[in-house]
Amino acid sequence: MLIKNARLSDGSLVDLLLEEGKITGILQNASAEGHQVLDAKGRTVLPGLIDLHCHWRVPGQEHKEDVITGSAAAAAGGYTFVTLMPNTSPVCSSAEQANQVMEQVERHGVCSALQTVSITQNFDGKTLDHLKPLPEHLRFITEDGKGVQNNQVMARAFAICAQRNLVLMSHAEDMEISKWDYRLAENLETVRNLHLSEYYGTRLHLCHVSTKEAVEAIGAAKRKGVPVTCEVTPHHLWFADLDYRVNPPIRTQQDVDALVQAIREGVVDAIATDHAPHTQEEKAAGAAGMIGLETAFGVCYTKLCKQQGLELYYLEALMSRFPAAILGLQDKGAIRVGADADLILVDLDTPYQVEPDKMHSKSRNTPFAGETLYGRVDYTIKAGKLVFER
Repeated sequence: MLIKNARLSDGSLVDLLLEEGKITGILQNASAEGHQVLDAKGRTVLPGLIDLHCHWRVPGQEHKEDVITGSAAAAAGGYTFVTLMPNTSPVCSSAEQANQVMEQVERHGVCSALQTVSITQNFDGKTLDHLKPLPEHLRFITEDGKGVQNNQVMARAFAICAQRNLVLMSHAEDMEISKWDYRLAENLETVRNLHLSEYYGTRLHLCHVSTKEAVEAIGAAKRKGVPVTCEVTPHHLWFADLDYRVNPPIRTQQDVDALVQAIREGVVDAIATDHAPHTQEEKAAGAAGMIGLETAFGVCYTKLCKQQGLELYYLEALMSRFPAAILGLQDKGAIRVGADADLILVDLDTPYQVEPDKMHSKSRNTPFAGETLYGRVDYTIKAGKLVFER
C-alpha cells in the first residue's frame, strides 16, 4: 500500500510506503505505479493507538462485548493494540486462559491484544502461586475492578514481581473506605502502592488516576526515582461533577485541572480508555463503567489540543508511543522506516457528533452521546492492511 498526501503531526506532507506489514518508505511525491494507493487527501497520519486498559467480556460475558465487536470498536476508534483486563468469567489467572483470548483476537485480525493476568488466583485476595510460572510474554498483572485489599498479600505480590520482572498494574481502591469516601479510597491505596514499588523496586503502573492528591503523590514519587507510570482516562479529563457511575467516579473541576496540569508536566504517561461495556439493563441497575474506544481520540484531541493548546505530537505520544514503551512494543507507536505499519488517518478539522447507535461495540453505555468533537478517525490500517474505513 502507498498512502499519498498524508500530513504528519508536525504538519509536513508525506507519502508512506507499506510492505509486508512494515513502513518501508517515508517519501515525497512517490510514484503510485504498482501500488495499492490510499489518498489521505491531507488527513493527519498517526501511529495506531495503543490502549493500556480495556475490558472485553471474553470469556463469560459475551452478551456485553466479544472479540469481534471489541476489535471492530477498537479499529473504528483508531486502536490497533489493546490491553485486556482479567475480570472475566472465569477470571484470567493462567497463561493458558490468556493465550486463548489473544489467539482469538489475532484470528480476527483487525487489532492485537495483550491479555493481563490477575494478581491473586481467581481474585480470591490471597493466592499468588500462579504468578511464578507465568511465561515471559505475560508480564502484566492486575486486580482491576477491585484491587488487592490485604497489605501482606500485596507486599508479597510486589516482591514476586520484582523477582520475576513482572509489572503490577494497580486499581487503587480501598474497598472498605470506598463504601463511604471514594476519594480517600483512591488516595490511600495510591500511596500504599507507591511505597511498595519504592521498597521492592517493582515496576508499578497506576490505572485510571482521577484525583488531584493521587496525581500529586505520583509526581512526588517519580521525582524520587520510584519506577512508576500512570494513566488517565478521557472521561476523567472531560467531565466534572457528572452523575454517571464509573469507578473511580467522575471527580471535580479541580481534579480535572490537576490531571491536565500533570499531563503538561509529564507526570501522566498515557491516556487509556477503560472501555467497559454493559447492557442497558445492567447499567440501569448500577453497573460502573462506560465504553470508550470509539470516542477516546476525539475527546482527547478536542479537550487537550483544541481547548488546552497541547501540541498534537504530545497527544500522539500519550496515546501511542508512550503506551508502546510501557508495554515493551519496540516496533509500534512510531512512524519510521522499519516500524509496524499500524496507522490511522484522522480528520482534525471537521466537527462531528457522537452517535452511540452508529458505534461498533455491542454496548451503548456512554455519557458522550450528542457531544461535538474534533479528531474523527477515518481510516485504520493494521499491519499494512486497511481494517476500518468510515
